[in-house]
Amino acid sequence: MGPSTQSPPPRAEPQETIEAEVLGSAEIDEGLLWKLLRRAGRSVARPAIECLELVLDAETPFQVRLTMVAALTYLLFPLDLIPDFIPVAGFGDDVVAMTALLGLYRSHMSEAVRTRAQRKLDQWFPPVR
Repeated sequence: MGPSTQSPPPRAEPQETIEAEVLGSAEIDEGLLWKLLRRAGRSVARPAIECLELVLDAETPFQVRLTMVAALTYLLFPLDLIPDFIPVAGFGDDVVAMTALLGLYRSHMSEAVRTRAQRKLDQWFPPVR
C-alpha cells in the first residue's frame, strides 16, 4: 500500500490554567450560615411535625394513626419488600407508602393540629428574621 492520505489529528491547544483560592473558615459569614440552616430546618421539619401531631391527636381515627405509623416505619426501615437498587421497581413500594401517607395527611389535617404543629416548630426552630 501507498503512503497514508490521512492528515495527522489536530493538536489540542493548551488549556489555560486557572488558579483557585480556597476560602478559609474565617471568611464564611457564620450568621448567614445559621440563618440558612434554620430556614432549611424549618422547611424540612414542618411536615414531619405536622404528621407527628396528627398521629398524636385524639380526634384522628385509630386506623388512620395505625396506617400513618406503618407507612412511616416502612419508609424509615432499611429493609424493603423490593430492594431500592432494582431500577424503577425498587422505589415503587416506597412510592405506595408515601402516597398513602400524603393522602391521609391531606384528608385528616385540621387547623387545630396545624396550629399545635406550628407552635412546636416555632419552639424547636425559632423563626428567622
